[in-house]
Amino acid sequence: MSDYDQIQTTAEAHEAAALQYGRAVHANPNAPRTAEQLPLPDALSRKPLDQKSPAEWAYERLILYINNFEQQLDNEHEIAMGFAGSESGVLRIEGIGYFDPDIVTFYGTDGTGAKTQLVQHVTQLNVMLRALPKHEPEAAPARIGFRLAADLENSDADESKKA
Repeated sequence: MSDYDQIQTTAEAHEAAALQYGRAVHANPNAPRTAEQLPLPDALSRKPLDQKSPAEWAYERLILYINNFEQQLDNEHEIAMGFAGSESGVLRIEGIGYFDPDIVTFYGTDGTGAKTQLVQHVTQLNVMLRALPKHEPEAAPARIGFRLAADLENSDADESKKA
């Protein structure tokens, strides 16, 4: 293939950026839509994928998964995550972050209430999202997904102001 074949029109580039990058199929056709089946938020599609570090892209997709998972929870449960292949237990998610080019970090508390932080290389990323009963039954459930998505939108707006 020649370099000429690689050139895209502006319309083709915008179309390629808007394409869904994931896919999911369920046995139950009435199952709730998964993060892979939802359109990418504008904040994720403004920056070309080839300009994102593995950590940034993993962080952004984790936000989609967390937000979608929380939307399916009732008011009696909050999101937590378990670590596949580990005896680390469960972490009640209170925050996530990334450090370019390849580190993703999870902040929260474990089952005993102890402060917990997991620093993980993107090639080792393997988590299981779980629903846990709230710590305080009378309190409103803590929802990190909405805050993460809002922060992603705000940071994208901040970046466009710098340009």
